[in-house]
Amino acid sequence: MNRPTGAKVLQEPIIETLGREIVGGELPAGERLTLERLQERFGVSRTVMRDCMRVLESLRLVYPKRRLGLVVQESRFWNPMDPRIIRWRLAGPGRDRQYAELTELRIAVEPIAAAGAAERASEGARAEMVALAADLRRHGEAGELEAFLAADIAFHSLLLESSGNAMFASLRSVVAEVLSGRTQQGLMPFRPHSEALDEHEAVAASIAAGDRAAAEAHMQVLVDEVRHALEKDLDGGAR
Repeated sequence: MNRPTGAKVLQEPIIETLGREIVGGELPAGERLTLERLQERFGVSRTVMRDCMRVLESLRLVYPKRRLGLVVQESRFWNPMDPRIIRWRLAGPGRDRQYAELTELRIAVEPIAAAGAAERASEGARAEMVALAADLRRHGEAGELEAFLAADIAFHSLLLESSGNAMFASLRSVVAEVLSGRTQQGLMPFRPHSEALDEHEAVAASIAAGDRAAAEAHMQVLVDEVRHALEKDLDGGAR
């Protein structure tokens, strides 16, 4: 198992702090960042600080400008599909908009992915989908939110992987972030709605049976339920 190096251990909290501050608006677009001031703030070497800024530059959160150093980038240039930026947006003032965008993405993608999985999933994947839907039922009815979250991420990741569409499969980490965010921010009910559990089971059964139309239809109902639940939670607070 690969363990983080000493430099990596130093870098991660710095990247996390600066990323949250940029995405949250504490470091606004146009703000100049110098290695010297950042070194002093975080108490690290120039090499460590430079490597941190390279990561933020790869996310398009900052960009180099001649004679100025690194400058905070406007949000329209950020990499919106990176899981870290998604996580930071979900933790900041742009949370509601980020949830809306991610839910619209799921509505656009997951029903078609379910149809593809009904047609292309392996026998092993079909059986695993049914087993994961059963796990969701068991953990959901027991109020075991952490176990429910793990099964939910596994269910939707397998769905995207089994769709036969590599672009859909690449969205696994994106969907995982929104599912994790709902749980961590208290936007999941203690016991998930029975309708959501029913639809997970119906999606899995349709995929197992190879019924493309039914899989798409049930997944459409499921993501629509997610949208309505989120709208209610974000308007009126967590249930």
